Amino acid sequence: MYAFIKANQLDIMRILCTICLIMGFLLLITRFLPTRRKWILIGMELVAAFLLFFDRLAYIYSGGVGITSFIMVRLSNFMVFLLTPAVVFVFNLYLVDLLNNNKSKLTVIPKRLIFTGITSAIGMMLAVISQFTGLYYTFDSNNVYHRGPGFILCYLIPVICPIIQFTVIFENRKKFSIYIYTAMTLYIFVPIVMGIIQIFTYGISIVNMAMVLVSISLYIFTYLDVNDEVIKAHNLEMENLKNEKKSTKRLFEQTAEAFVKAVEKKDDEKQGYSVMVAEMARRIAEAAGKSEEECDEVYYASLLHNIGMIGMPDAIVEKTDDLTKMEYERIKQKPILSSEILSGITEYPYLSIAARYCCERYDGTGYPEGLKGEAIPEISRIIAIADAYVAMSIKQKYRDALPLPIIREEFVKGGGTQFDPTYADIAIQLIDADVNESIITEEVPIETELKCGEYRDKISAGIIIDDTITRVKFSCVRLGNELGGFSQPSIILFDSYDRHAYSSQRAIDAFSYIEYGELWFDGHNVLTGARNIRIRTLGNDNDQGNDEAGQAYAITAGRYGDHLKLLMESGGRIIEAIVALPDKTRAAYIGITGENCYITGIDVEKTDEAVRAEDIPRIEDELDYTYRLSSDVPNIQIDRTRSDATEGIAISDHLKLNFHSMSLPSASLVWHCPYLVLFYSDDKKVFGEGYREYALIKLNGESDPVKEFAQNKFIIKKTEKFQNWNVWKTTCQRGMEFEVLLKKKGNTVTTIAENLGIYIENVTTINDGNNKIYAALTGDQVALTDIRIR
Repeated sequence: MYAFIKANQLDIMRILCTICLIMGFLLLITRFLPTRRKWILIGMELVAAFLLFFDRLAYIYSGGVGITSFIMVRLSNFMVFLLTPAVVFVFNLYLVDLLNNNKSKLTVIPKRLIFTGITSAIGMMLAVISQFTGLYYTFDSNNVYHRGPGFILCYLIPVICPIIQFTVIFENRKKFSIYIYTAMTLYIFVPIVMGIIQIFTYGISIVNMAMVLVSISLYIFTYLDVNDEVIKAHNLEMENLKNEKKSTKRLFEQTAEAFVKAVEKKDDEKQGYSVMVAEMARRIAEAAGKSEEECDEVYYASLLHNIGMIGMPDAIVEKTDDLTKMEYERIKQKPILSSEILSGITEYPYLSIAARYCCERYDGTGYPEGLKGEAIPEISRIIAIADAYVAMSIKQKYRDALPLPIIREEFVKGGGTQFDPTYADIAIQLIDADVNESIITEEVPIETELKCGEYRDKISAGIIIDDTITRVKFSCVRLGNELGGFSQPSIILFDSYDRHAYSSQRAIDAFSYIEYGELWFDGHNVLTGARNIRIRTLGNDNDQGNDEAGQAYAITAGRYGDHLKLLMESGGRIIEAIVALPDKTRAAYIGITGENCYITGIDVEKTDEAVRAEDIPRIEDELDYTYRLSSDVPNIQIDRTRSDATEGIAISDHLKLNFHSMSLPSASLVWHCPYLVLFYSDDKKVFGEGYREYALIKLNGESDPVKEFAQNKFIIKKTEKFQNWNVWKTTCQRGMEFEVLLKKKGNTVTTIAENLGIYIENVTTINDGNNKIYAALTGDQVALTDIRIR
């Protein structure tokens, strides 16, 4: 290395000198450095460049005999010895500026830096004195440089002063960035090390070259530090902008919500309505893969879409009867009024546009302009679905909130007519997720006490009876002074979507309510929707009177298939009731009620004790709707969603399934129909060992596209043969023939079906490498018979 540097040091010096000058020029045009620090750094680069420049000249003209050589040797050596302590002096200025953080008035100057500044100035003076005394160097008659008696002094200042400077740097290291601290450490110690080596070497200027190198490194590290500061400043600015944006967004949201609340005061039952619509709309947008900004736009547009309500007459808003034609025409002006109000918010024009068209229908029969399909703005199409969802899911003046299955069916039936089919499907998926994850349909709480006057004026929420034992306990006391009046608790057996008993026809229809019968603790009963009931009295027949202390009552209930068994205990008497339900499809609940009594301490215990077939004697034959012809695959009856399925049928290149389907009498929804499932399991059974599901296709045109082991591309169309969903349900209940075609090619299975004008095409791509794929028929509340494989 020494030989290489000595042989090429003039070229190395020239290159380093050029780099320093370039960096000095770059510093000159730099705008993002503080002025004083920029000029100090320029000074450091120039001092380093000239130091090396004159050192190079000293080598070039050394030993020359002409007048030029005579002058240049002396000038260049003088400049080298002058500029060496100048490097320390300028670095001292740089360090003072850093400690003062570029303040106009220097307030922090450690005494050690004052000392090094004075010492480096003295070093420059000694360089001048040496010209007259030969202290540092002399020249012989051949114009060749020789070290003088005080040569060692010229290296003490570049060694001692930087060490003192470093003590200041180390003491204040927390004030510097890692880049600046590293650069200054190199600036201090590299020349010192090189200076020590220089004492024992002759013929190369490694100290001066080291000075230039560390000056270059200081420039580089300064830029890295500046870049780091710029990035930090940028991030801070962006964070401030984000916080400001969030603050503005929060202010806008709070202002909008306050405005909406003021408008909704016109109708007490609509308090919070717009917020619920906005939240549902955001969920739909998020599920559709919209960006955060797009979801915010959907949210705010939904929040304010109903603002035109402020211009509607109170008489129309508060009306519970059907609107007259004139009143309906007035209501149709609401989206226009909402749009006009929101048009003043010019920063967000989408608010006005979304509000104007949120009452349009996908088939073009909406208002105010009768837009059709995708001509309706996308935000408006999302709002229409969110608005319909909330309108159906909350209590209105004229009806209670609708259960989720009914709401779901409205979106199934309305997709492509009232609603955008894509977003209607997303709403259906969200409803299904809510049911599965109990987000909306949470467990219904059971009352702990009931104060009953007239019979059935108070009825508890339903306590489910299923295939494990349930025990219910409570106490009951008589109400009123007429001790001779009838007073006794009783129970109602029923089923409904929301686990509540109803008496009005509108509620019965809305919640698919069916009442099986009523039972009293003395054995009396009323049979309504159940097929049969058998009562037996067990145990002692004690007095049933209610005194002030109250009497204890207990119910033990269980179910197997379509039969219930209840043990009703009171005062030592035990009533055994066997109830034959209409079928196995419906749920069964106990509603506690009574007459002229106060029921307290209602306690429900759900056990893990399974109910067996032999525990409940049958009093009616099991209903079987699979009495039709059986073909290639045994007939099956599916009483509840996917409660049964055919055995898997291996899919080859081409497979056609023909079968007869009839919805069970209990079926009432459009998806009470056959389903097709593509899967694999070791035993060819749905949900069997090693089960993997690839596709689930409901033949009413629904699909579950999200599968772990496959990808599905689902297409549904309504052909000219499709009339309406009422015809679909009626035909399914009467019974109809279905046909499904499956084609397999490699890892892809294509399923095609067309029934009653519902065309379905689904392409399933298997991702798990499995080549053995099975198809099975299942469904919800249907009987599948005469299943043929072609």
